[in-house]
Amino acid sequence: MLKYIAKRIGYAILVLLGVSLIIYFLTRLMPIDFVKDKVNSMATSGATVSADMVDAMYESYGLVENASFGQIMEGYVNWLADLVKLDLGTSFKYGIPVAEKIAMHMGTSFVIALIAAVFEFMIAIPLGITAATHQYSFRDYLVTILVMVGISLPSFFFGNVLKNWLSLQLGWFPSNGLVDATKDLSGFALILDYGRHVFIPILTVVILSIGSRMRMTRTNMLEVMNSDYIRTARAKGLKESVVINKHAFRNTLIPLVTSMAGLLPSLFSGAIITEQVFDLPGIGNIALQAMNAGDIPFIMGYNMFLAVLSVVGVLLADLMYAVVDPRVKLS
Repeated sequence: MLKYIAKRIGYAILVLLGVSLIIYFLTRLMPIDFVKDKVNSMATSGATVSADMVDAMYESYGLVENASFGQIMEGYVNWLADLVKLDLGTSFKYGIPVAEKIAMHMGTSFVIALIAAVFEFMIAIPLGITAATHQYSFRDYLVTILVMVGISLPSFFFGNVLKNWLSLQLGWFPSNGLVDATKDLSGFALILDYGRHVFIPILTVVILSIGSRMRMTRTNMLEVMNSDYIRTARAKGLKESVVINKHAFRNTLIPLVTSMAGLLPSLFSGAIITEQVFDLPGIGNIALQAMNAGDIPFIMGYNMFLAVLSVVGVLLADLMYAVVDPRVKLS
């Protein structure tokens, strides 16, 4: 087991190096230049910006105007050297260390994603199982409709529909933000206010995410239910609940575990579009603003943070295979 983990970590380091190189070059090749935008903003406000000032600004940010391949590569090596020291650099847009900015806004996205993920599994898996065990029944057709809704509706459209209905028309929940700035709340009242503000975003994420999970559970259960050992279990006189929950469902866990490899980065990445719709100060919203501004250190730090979580998620999924299926041997 330890040998397997060490080998996978070695492969992961190579993967992360390749990912970081690709992301850095793509970031530097974006048609967005933070310094040029800043210079244009200064010029629009009436300030006089000389060529020497522009060169000094590029130098202060560690950039070069119209950089060549060699200059971009040099910038990558410098960034990588700082990363080895666990220094993600200072954000161009926000003016503070990237790690600090990520930590400031990661909590909001994590709480929303975690609560949504819990409800997603609690709803999607039982519905997928009941759809498979009652194939072509009303339950199955209802689940199929929910699957189509979850897969088809864009998050910005569905989020605005819920926002208009539950907030603007009925007035049950706030329409945006994370807390009511007009009130000085503390303790349980503050927690309740947070809950009222994040209810619609969480509902949006849950409804739009359960579709694929239900479809996966239903498909895997249907394959297992037609297996010989399921017919044998029934022929032995076992209760249907035992056949489904103990024998059938356990063998559907491997595909579910595979899908959970992407769960870890999704908990920290933030729902970018949903956070935009409801104006939440989550990490996804902050990352989108940084990308639109050409904030290279933040873009690199944020994406590498997610890349590391993705690699860790895949490793944990591989280890979980041996837990859910004793036949799997890691070596």
